[in-house]
Amino acid sequence: MGQKLVDGRLVIASHNPGKLAEIADLLQPLGIEAVSAGALGLPEPAETGASFAENAALKALAAAQGSGLPALADDSGLVVPALDDQPGIYSARWAGPGKDFRLAMERVERELADRGDRRAHFICVLCLAWPDGRLETFEGRVDGELVWPPRGGRGFGYDPMFRPDGHDTTFGEMEPTLKHAMSHRARAFEKLLVQVFGAAARRPHPSTSAGR
Repeated sequence: MGQKLVDGRLVIASHNPGKLAEIADLLQPLGIEAVSAGALGLPEPAETGASFAENAALKALAAAQGSGLPALADDSGLVVPALDDQPGIYSARWAGPGKDFRLAMERVERELADRGDRRAHFICVLCLAWPDGRLETFEGRVDGELVWPPRGGRGFGYDPMFRPDGHDTTFGEMEPTLKHAMSHRARAFEKLLVQVFGAAARRPHPSTSAGR
């Protein structure tokens, strides 16, 4: 059993508005106040790790030590086997300094060319860091395939070109409640909630009108 949050505050070690909103939505039913690293004036550490887990740990530790509060970091990305598992940990960097994921999606499509294999999966590693340096990590994954052109304006990142298995719509087209109920991030959260809160996750009820 992990340590417990004692005051209901948790620093989210991200400056990505899309991730912040999604994580805050997942935490809201638990009555946890999500405080962004940006709002606390904490800088983003360089992501020098060689894996999702290493980068998540770097970010979580920096935020916990800088704030004196427990901090949760997410490192996630799109893994395309036909591209030798790229963009992977470089998913955000493929979007360039302007974080233009339309360019990133175009690069994925261009490099796939006529390879035929359009399978892909999203990986999310959550790292919870405590001010005393203790770390807990949780991984989630969702499999699917890539579509072109991108579809939908919801979500963020590569969501508009990723269609999860068993669904006809991309993450970019789905209602947020449905995406949150099945995403790689939600699956990592389920493990975190069991370990830290000692209870199973309460998944949002998916909208019947949606069809991430």
